[in-house]
Amino acid sequence: MRNRIKSNRQGASVTGAPWFVSGGRALTVSAPFGVMGIVNLTPDSFYDGGAHASPRKGLAHALSLLEQGADILDLGAESSRPGATALEPAEELERLLPVLAGLRRRASGAFISVDTYHAATAARALEQGAAIINDISACAFDPELLDVLVQYKPGYVLMHSQGRPDSMQHDPRYDDARREVREFFERELTRLTAAGLPEDHIVLDPGIGFGKTLEHNLALLSHPEDWLGFGRPVLMGLSMKSMFGALLGLPPSQRGPATQAATALLWSRGVFWHRVHDVAAARQSLAVAAALRSGI
Repeated sequence: MRNRIKSNRQGASVTGAPWFVSGGRALTVSAPFGVMGIVNLTPDSFYDGGAHASPRKGLAHALSLLEQGADILDLGAESSRPGATALEPAEELERLLPVLAGLRRRASGAFISVDTYHAATAARALEQGAAIINDISACAFDPELLDVLVQYKPGYVLMHSQGRPDSMQHDPRYDDARREVREFFERELTRLTAAGLPEDHIVLDPGIGFGKTLEHNLALLSHPEDWLGFGRPVLMGLSMKSMFGALLGLPPSQRGPATQAATALLWSRGVFWHRVHDVAAARQSLAVAAALRSGI
């Protein structure tokens, strides 16, 4: 196995490397950062509690996030919060397809990501205009997903997780979380590219909160250079997560300021893409961080 870790002397510029999605399109943005807006179509979201679970409300929320400046919309129809139970692809598609159809009519140029690990869901979503698959499992929960990725060649979010959502937080353990996540990215990038998914279609997500304690999360977040060294963009999903509850004693509804502070700090450390619930607030914090760095 060749060593994929590259020099990161260029800092944040490395993390803005091109990200190609379905159809061979390069996902480009006008700002020195990228924002993915979360559209939860589930009735059991840890943050919004199912506020956008109906097709009408889900579509309205997606369009609102585009208005706020989302570069990507990430549609999720199966909850991946700790303790969540698995969903069958048919039910997942029942929630997804009406919103995808509405976005084709109302925002045909939008870049759509679908948060799924099911091969059947991914294939149908890509046929209906999605450009990215955001998979919490690295093709481990449904191995046929790899065949879908190779056939359609979408953008792909390669995320680290220890265990499935229903049990991942029961007792997560690592000998060395940083080393094990680095080795995971090394191994899985090699596997994906050997199967036929181009490396420039892949971004990396260390999976904060997915089979990790607060100590594990903080060890990873303190050393983003561990993943930036692979030369691929990093997508960070910190928005409103339980680590802020553990650190600050805050319920999900009050974790916005902590999310924005962490988002700005991680951008300054080289993390280009940020998956968030509040797109407008994230763009404000990222714009301030960018201005302070450039002096403009």
